[in-house]
Amino acid sequence: MEVTDVHVGKQLQVNFSVQGATPNPPLCLGVGPTAVPGSGSFNGCVLIGNPLNFPIPAVPEANLMVGRAEPISNPLAGYPKVPTIFKISNKGLLGPPTPIDVMIGDPGPGIVGVTMNTQIINIVNATVLNVVSPITNGVGILNWTGAKTLTGVEALAGAKAQAGAEARAGGKVDNGARVINGSLVVNGGLQVNGLASWTSSIVGVTKKFDIVHPVKGKGHRLEHGCLEGPELGVYYRGRLKENSVIELPDYWKGLVDVETITVNLTPHGSYQELFVKKIEWGTRIIVVNNAGGPINCSYVVYAERKDVDKLLIEYEGDTPRES
Repeated sequence: MEVTDVHVGKQLQVNFSVQGATPNPPLCLGVGPTAVPGSGSFNGCVLIGNPLNFPIPAVPEANLMVGRAEPISNPLAGYPKVPTIFKISNKGLLGPPTPIDVMIGDPGPGIVGVTMNTQIINIVNATVLNVVSPITNGVGILNWTGAKTLTGVEALAGAKAQAGAEARAGGKVDNGARVINGSLVVNGGLQVNGLASWTSSIVGVTKKFDIVHPVKGKGHRLEHGCLEGPELGVYYRGRLKENSVIELPDYWKGLVDVETITVNLTPHGSYQELFVKKIEWGTRIIVVNNAGGPINCSYVVYAERKDVDKLLIEYEGDTPRES
């Protein structure tokens, strides 16, 4: 039988019961005089959309099956068009949309794809989950196990624990502690800023560089390690020839403790009795040849930085210190 319109003024109940038996009423929707008008109850499977979207199984696939509907035709309302598959909203009759609105399916013009306000979102057994968006904001704790590829800018406020490798193309602002149990590859510059000397340091068992071999080229690598020492020091090196003054950079007087300056001199061409006569104001080093001959040497000047806290060489603990 085909009818044009069906109007149920109070409550629609679709139920199953043995012939002659009273069906189980939907108590949560009220019964008799207390029944909620305009409500409905289905004790069985409900299919919305084109029936051909679902194959013919031995048993129904789910209590609620929502598929793509055929185009709705109504020229006066601007149709035909295919509506969004699934949308849930908690806005009132006249109120605007709220952050708890949920829309899943094909977004129309001006509609944000998927919006969900919930404590936990579980995505289980997804082979690939693609999120295409210029900005992803996360507030709270994010636990991630496995590989993650992110293209774009991510702003994260809170702690993040990650086990696995991460490849990232784009900027990232991370306000909080971060622990990475795996490899981190940075294809670009790495800038470390902190409020104290220890928070603006890169700490590791070793520090090294690894580059394409400058002579053998592609297919070969060159690896060097950094020299380690019990201080946060700097150096300045150069060559003296027919000159007796090593001019240190002007910024050294603000960078180093002048009392820690040391100088290594290496004669060139012939034996020379070279020594440091004096260090003037931390900017000039006067070199003398005791034999009275000309000076021809190379030099290396070392000093300890004074713009940061001194290095705490030995301390108790099982992990790198944080203060």
